[in-house]
Amino acid sequence: MTKSNNRRLSMALYLNYLVHGIGLIILTQNMQALGGFWGVPIATVSYVISGIGIGKLIAYFLFGYLSDRFGRRMLVLTGTLSYMVFFIGIPFTHNIAIAYLFAIIAGVANSALDSGTYPTFVEMGGNSSASNVFIKAFMSMGEFILPLFIATLEARHLWFGWSFIGALLVLIVNLFILKGAHFPDRNNVDETFSEAHQSLSKFRRVIATIALAVYGYTTMAIMILFTQWISLFANKDLGYSSLVSHGLLSLYSIGSISGVIVMFILLKLKFTETKLLVVMNTISLIAILTVANASSVIFTSIACFTFGFTAAGGVLQVALNVLLKMFPTHKGVITGTYMTFGSIATFTIPIVTGVLSQISIQSVMNFDVLIGLVGTVLVVVTAMAIGTGNVFSVAGHSVMNLLHLGAAPVDGGQSKDE
Repeated sequence: MTKSNNRRLSMALYLNYLVHGIGLIILTQNMQALGGFWGVPIATVSYVISGIGIGKLIAYFLFGYLSDRFGRRMLVLTGTLSYMVFFIGIPFTHNIAIAYLFAIIAGVANSALDSGTYPTFVEMGGNSSASNVFIKAFMSMGEFILPLFIATLEARHLWFGWSFIGALLVLIVNLFILKGAHFPDRNNVDETFSEAHQSLSKFRRVIATIALAVYGYTTMAIMILFTQWISLFANKDLGYSSLVSHGLLSLYSIGSISGVIVMFILLKLKFTETKLLVVMNTISLIAILTVANASSVIFTSIACFTFGFTAAGGVLQVALNVLLKMFPTHKGVITGTYMTFGSIATFTIPIVTGVLSQISIQSVMNFDVLIGLVGTVLVVVTAMAIGTGNVFSVAGHSVMNLLHLGAAPVDGGQSKDE
């Protein structure tokens, strides 16, 4: 594949995730407008939004298999077309049941894009970890652009549906970009990509696989819980003002975007993935522990930014890449399985935290700390199973290298366990 084709294909895949970032929040950002349009209370709109999670959950396993069986292009096109149906359907339907169906289709679109895109970047060669992490940057960009666009529509008293049509137009343009791009051969394997992981014993591979699969749950769960409860916790339990409480979530978002950029750079500099996972999860655990117990606005603010930087800065994508290295001929199925665990978190965490909140919101945040601890243990187990070496040495050396970005990479280049 030529460099120009790779650039064209990468542009198309990233544009899909820019729109995906919009799709993740477009219903919540238009809740009041949709409630008025459908003539229903906000609670009913929230019910419709839950359809996205159902669509993701039911589709990941199937699309993972189809991606390996029929190729990545089909899945990427399925995701793009499904999102087009969602964006054109929601603003023109008055029936709640049909709207719920469109929300499910949005979840299906998410599953199809993930099942086709992550394996594609691996099969394109090069630094696939950096490429997959950059997906998160485009998602964040979409989540940043949409609220500003909707605020402009509201200020000018324009139809809310233009936010959906705008995303639809981007996808239409992207179809033409995709049409001229060639996908790499399915299950194309870069020997340097998976050599060490393929040499792992069956026992080590099983341990690492189980640990990373469960980590797919914890890394999603810790972010969902934090974003849903941090503002209320800061206001009710810590006694911060409403402005400060909501500002903490903004600091988390800024930290997340910053983390993606830094993670991308570190991976380009050949920092070892498993070591980054250990360091980032250790720091995020300290950060969420600080948030749960701090009583100073300054300390809480710094901790929220740090938590966003480490917990939502691309570790989910990095862990997936490590998992893909161990199963280079089943990348679609592995992606679908990993993401399914994350989808389960979207259902179970609200239920568990709803029960805990009846005790106290502090207990909810303590539960987030527990999830962070479990996630950190899982990546440590993964690092040990893959053979990264002494975990404490890994963390210490990696932190030192993070503080000296201009110095040589942790292992003096691409390490043997990559």
